[in-house]
Amino acid sequence: MSDASNPIKITTSTRNGRTYASSGSAWEPKMGYSRAVRAGNTIAVTGTVGVNSDGTYDADLGKQTARSLAIVLEAIKALGGRPEDVIRTRMFVTDVTQWQAVAAVHGAVFGEIRPATSIVEVAKLIDAEAKIEIEADAIVS
Repeated sequence: MSDASNPIKITTSTRNGRTYASSGSAWEPKMGYSRAVRAGNTIAVTGTVGVNSDGTYDADLGKQTARSLAIVLEAIKALGGRPEDVIRTRMFVTDVTQWQAVAAVHGAVFGEIRPATSIVEVAKLIDAEAKIEIEADAIVS
């Protein structure tokens, strides 16, 4: 889902019997987390905003949703998973009245997979320009 003008770079490392994925976000070392972690056949992806590779955000919620999901799926792929392995997504939005823009993108990606999902309005996200943050869980079969 990444394109050449807006690449997604995921690196992995293994320790303590787990495999970790990093997107290179400055927040990861500051807050002490990984973009995603695989333990056994389970992958958990941390809350992921739709930030572009140059650090900017598109003003459009649908485009932020697509970018966020692209990063989530690249992290899952880097850990040996596929979109079909996703069993749950959680979406946090700053304006739930725009849910249809989120639903259109989520549905395009997961329409046949049909994971359990939630969409919740929050007052704000850590970055003021971010309008959505998505978490995902996958079980690799």
